[in-house]
Amino acid sequence: MNTGLLLLRLVAGLLVAGHGVQKVSFHLGGRGLAGGTEEFRGDGFRGGVFTALTAGGTQIGAGLLLAAGLLTPLAAAGTMGVMTVALTVKRPHGLWVQNDGFEYPLVLVTIGAALSATGPGRWSLDASLGLLPWPAWWLPLAVLAGVGGGLATRLVLHRR
Repeated sequence: MNTGLLLLRLVAGLLVAGHGVQKVSFHLGGRGLAGGTEEFRGDGFRGGVFTALTAGGTQIGAGLLLAAGLLTPLAAAGTMGVMTVALTVKRPHGLWVQNDGFEYPLVLVTIGAALSATGPGRWSLDASLGLLPWPAWWLPLAVLAGVGGGLATRLVLHRR
């Protein structure tokens, strides 16, 4: 089980962090902060640079924390939040990713919720620091903060 949780955390966390790097830099195929800003404006968001920096920073921070298994409920909430926003952007295109749908953000939201439920496993910084087990009430709190925060962000920052 610990091997599976480690693999899940590493792959999901590093992919989320990589998407954040793309939003704010030219690394990993990104188009720099100007490109990230343009992407958000093209998706109908206010805030420009601030929105790109906030989303990119959240993805980098939450992704790296998730990969390390550190403060897992907080990392999962951050992941669920940014991916909920992405899901709302992709929703009009349907489910499947080949149609620019919300399949991928949905998978990452689900991984965040699953890791909130299971914890990061024995091979994590949470375990090394003696923070495990996380109480079961962290799951609904992380889902509420992540998904609720993502929906609130969409509501506040998206132009009508």
